[in-house]
Amino acid sequence: MKIAILSRNTGLYSTRRLVEAARARGHEARVIDVLRCYMNVTSHAPSIHYRGEDLTGFDAVIPRIGASVTFYGTAVLRQFEMMGVYPLNESVAITRSRDKLRSLQLLSRKGIGLPITGFAHAPDDIEDLIKMVGGAPLVIKLLEGTQGIGVVLAETHQAAESVIEAFMGLKVNILVQEYIAEARGADIRCFVIGDRVVAAMRRQAKEGEFRSNLHRGGSANLIRITPEERSTAVRAARIVGLNVAGVDILRSNHGPVVMEVNSSPGLEGIEAATGKDIAGLMIAFIEKDAGTGKTRTRGKG
Repeated sequence: MKIAILSRNTGLYSTRRLVEAARARGHEARVIDVLRCYMNVTSHAPSIHYRGEDLTGFDAVIPRIGASVTFYGTAVLRQFEMMGVYPLNESVAITRSRDKLRSLQLLSRKGIGLPITGFAHAPDDIEDLIKMVGGAPLVIKLLEGTQGIGVVLAETHQAAESVIEAFMGLKVNILVQEYIAEARGADIRCFVIGDRVVAAMRRQAKEGEFRSNLHRGGSANLIRITPEERSTAVRAARIVGLNVAGVDILRSNHGPVVMEVNSSPGLEGIEAATGKDIAGLMIAFIEKDAGTGKTRTRGKG
């Protein structure tokens, strides 16, 4: 198979591992900078051009699209889909996952366990919003934030009011969520491929920090998850529409709650913590599932 990997940095661990895994299984893999792609959007003959070359002949595409280039990256991926190239994760599913509010609403509709979450526009509603999520301490999140950036723990009512007012004053969209104290700064990253969790790790925040992201100094170790956690992760990925997802779960007093469904989960932490060849499993899934024009979102815009 000829596989395109949409990534802006060939040196990233995840990108390198996917190239290695594809080539080890006898496939041709090529890394393509999504921002250097340009498109001919025309009926019957859509095409993608890259540094003066017409990109044709690919059997599958693996999107590793950064959050800051979601709009352009998903447009390029959508063009691949229009050309009949199999996407490991579809453009519509990636767009859903990047909108935290939309993905939480989708999960809520299907009964997935979630932290109590509030969303408001007017400063006049801040008092009731804080009360809605159970009061302080609470977590305030930027809708567009990634890797723990734009996530604030407000430990008092006054701090919560001040931070929410500040964000609203900057005209940015935020979510306000209950703080799951019993998680003790730890979450579980479930790596889902297809209809199963292929690996799971427990991420623990460093001392004095509540965000468990490895980019923020958190540590990771192998963990055995419960059947309920396994089912929750698989269902969450399926609801958002992702074939490959990193589903972040907190262990709360009322069962597992999903914090986020990530469409481009990093491979370095999970491979190091579990010792599993996650990149190889992703390529194996493509081998089994790929087919010309096999994309549910094709023609749906």
